[in-house]
Amino acid sequence: MKIIDGHAHIGYIGGWANVGINEEELIAQMDRYGIEKTALCTEDNEVTCGVMRRNPGRIIGCVYVNPLNPATVDAMEDYFARGFTAVKLNPLRHGYCADSEMLDPILEKAEKYNVPVCIHSGHPPYSLPWQIGLLAERHPNVKIMMIHMGHGHGVYIDAAIKMARRYPNLYLEMSGMPMPGKIKEAYETVGADRVMFGTDTPFHHPTVEIQKVLTCGLAEEALGDIFYGNAARFFRL
Repeated sequence: MKIIDGHAHIGYIGGWANVGINEEELIAQMDRYGIEKTALCTEDNEVTCGVMRRNPGRIIGCVYVNPLNPATVDAMEDYFARGFTAVKLNPLRHGYCADSEMLDPILEKAEKYNVPVCIHSGHPPYSLPWQIGLLAERHPNVKIMMIHMGHGHGVYIDAAIKMARRYPNLYLEMSGMPMPGKIKEAYETVGADRVMFGTDTPFHHPTVEIQKVLTCGLAEEALGDIFYGNAARFFRL
């Protein structure tokens, strides 16, 4: 079965995480687990650009934007012109609320260039599903991926599904989310086209993330949507 990894990082993430992966290890991991393409981000967008250039057709470039750093907002168009096809936001890492109006210029640029936005979820007070729901409500013409679909807290996972039911421009990515049955619930109640596979490499391993999808209780055709088809449509491949 073909796979698109809807969310991964490259480099070393220190501090509490103490995890990392380099370019060669990432490509080897993709080859080993049948991952055709990976949506990749790093805070240094030039690093992502280099990985894209050296691995044509394998990397979906996500521009890492920090609304507290206006230079990253100003640079969005340049990276779109260089082949990046998505935006990555991480309210937890940069310390802003996901429903903040400071995100509006970023979402407005995403709408102008028809580029989807991927945003971290699951950690208070910055990235709760309700906040991301409000962002989706304010920008109905922008496709927004809620990375981790609420992450590790059952209440947040439930909220992610409820928000995606309410807002048709809100999509769910399941890396780091520990409940396989919620993947099936989301597929059946949010929409067959709005749930996507991801690994969150190097924080999680493909074997674990793949097994969550395989054991969620869906038929093979549905698994194909989650592993490949939905991401292909979301990223306009």
